[in-house]
Amino acid sequence: MMEPWKRNALIVGAVVGLLSGLIAAYLWIQRAEQSQSQVKLTAQDGVKVGISVLSVLKQIAELGAGRR
Repeated sequence: MMEPWKRNALIVGAVVGLLSGLIAAYLWIQRAEQSQSQVKLTAQDGVKVGISVLSVLKQIAELGAGRR
Protein backbone atom coordinates (compact mmCIF):
# COMPACT_ATOMS: atom_id res chain seq x y z
CA MET A 1 0.00 0.00 0.00
CA MET A 2 1.25 3.45 -0.89
CA GLU A 3 2.07 5.89 1.87
CA PRO A 4 -0.37 8.81 2.14
CA TRP A 5 2.23 11.49 1.44
CA LYS A 6 3.25 9.75 -1.79
CA ARG A 7 -0.36 9.43 -2.90
CA ASN A 8 -0.96 13.10 -2.09
CA ALA A 9 2.15 14.15 -4.01
CA LEU A 10 0.93 12.21 -7.06
CA ILE A 11 -2.53 13.76 -6.83
CA VAL A 12 -1.12 17.28 -6.51
CA GLY A 13 1.23 16.65 -9.43
CA ALA A 14 -1.61 15.36 -11.59
CA VAL A 15 -3.83 18.35 -10.77
CA VAL A 16 -1.02 20.85 -11.41
CA GLY A 17 -0.18 19.13 -14.71
CA LEU A 18 -3.82 19.12 -15.79
CA LEU A 19 -4.34 22.77 -14.91
CA SER A 20 -1.13 23.94 -16.55
CA GLY A 21 -2.02 21.99 -19.71
CA LEU A 22 -5.49 23.51 -19.81
CA ILE A 23 -4.12 27.01 -19.31
CA ALA A 24 -1.55 26.48 -22.06
CA ALA A 25 -4.25 25.27 -24.46
CA TYR A 26 -6.48 28.22 -23.55
CA LEU A 27 -3.67 30.70 -24.20
CA TRP A 28 -2.89 28.99 -27.51
CA ILE A 29 -6.55 29.27 -28.55
CA GLN A 30 -6.63 32.94 -27.53
CA ARG A 31 -3.53 33.62 -29.63
CA ALA A 32 -5.15 31.92 -32.63
CA GLU A 33 -8.34 33.93 -32.23
CA GLN A 34 -6.44 37.23 -31.94
CA SER A 35 -4.49 36.54 -35.12
CA GLN A 36 -7.67 35.17 -36.77
CA SER A 37 -5.84 32.10 -37.99
CA GLN A 38 -4.82 28.68 -36.79
CA VAL A 39 -1.62 28.70 -34.78
CA LYS A 40 0.55 25.81 -35.90
CA LEU A 41 3.10 24.13 -33.70
CA THR A 42 6.31 23.70 -35.69
CA ALA A 43 9.01 21.16 -34.92
CA GLN A 44 11.19 23.99 -33.62
CA ASP A 45 8.41 25.14 -31.28
CA GLY A 46 7.94 21.56 -30.10
CA VAL A 47 11.63 21.24 -29.27
CA LYS A 48 11.55 24.56 -27.37
CA VAL A 49 8.53 23.44 -25.34
CA GLY A 50 10.10 20.05 -24.65
CA ILE A 51 13.35 21.58 -23.41
CA SER A 52 11.42 24.03 -21.24
CA VAL A 53 9.37 21.22 -19.69
CA LEU A 54 12.51 19.19 -18.97
CA SER A 55 14.09 22.27 -17.37
CA VAL A 56 11.09 22.77 -15.09
CA LEU A 57 11.06 19.07 -14.15
CA LYS A 58 14.76 19.23 -13.30
CA GLN A 59 14.19 22.27 -11.08
CA ILE A 60 11.34 20.50 -9.31
CA ALA A 61 13.47 17.39 -8.78
CA GLU A 62 16.23 19.52 -7.22
CA LEU A 63 13.89 21.39 -4.81
CA GLY A 64 14.69 19.28 -1.77
CA ALA A 65 18.33 18.48 -2.62
CA GLY A 66 19.86 21.40 -0.72
CA ARG A 67 17.99 20.70 2.51
CA ARG A 68 19.76 17.49 3.50
